Amino acid sequence: MVEGDASSASYFLAAGALGGGPVRVEGVGRASIQGDVRFTEVLERMGAQVSLLDDAIEIRNEKAKLNPVDMDLNHIPDAAMTAAVLALFADGPSTLRNIASWRVKETDRLAAMASELRKLGAEVEEGADYLRISPGKLKAGVAIDTYDDHRMAMSFSLVALGGVAVTINGPQCVAKTFPGYFEAFRAITQ
Repeated sequence: MVEGDASSASYFLAAGALGGGPVRVEGVGRASIQGDVRFTEVLERMGAQVSLLDDAIEIRNEKAKLNPVDMDLNHIPDAAMTAAVLALFADGPSTLRNIASWRVKETDRLAAMASELRKLGAEVEEGADYLRISPGKLKAGVAIDTYDDHRMAMSFSLVALGGVAVTINGPQCVAKTFPGYFEAFRAITQ
């Protein structure tokens, strides 16, 4: 068996935390050799209930809000982008640390993430290797720029689960790693 992509799984696991769940992702779990499976640690710290099986992960969250976190996410740089968007729904400021590698990805992800989170109403402090995100009242109708970065598009799609309509500019960029992402996302949210 070839396991599923843990980075891509993070969006669906986050959907379980935001939407209440349960959301179950199969093909990646406790036995995974991928670092991004540790995104489950972020979800647990944010208050979601995580069931980590050998080859599946199930997430649920019965609370309306998420807990804020202050975490070193160097070990999960791709899934850390999902955590940045989840911070919009926390009941206090979150700090994502040791993510300087974001600066040398498809775009300068630190700057891009900070810019798009601010558009949505968050107060964001951008450091050389961290983001501090203080959630505010989410603004509807915001157009999210993706910078032709597939992870920006997929991360920010989660905002819709908070009941806030957003437009994702350049959604076709998801074709780099997950061409059917928006169809899969729509299938679990309808």
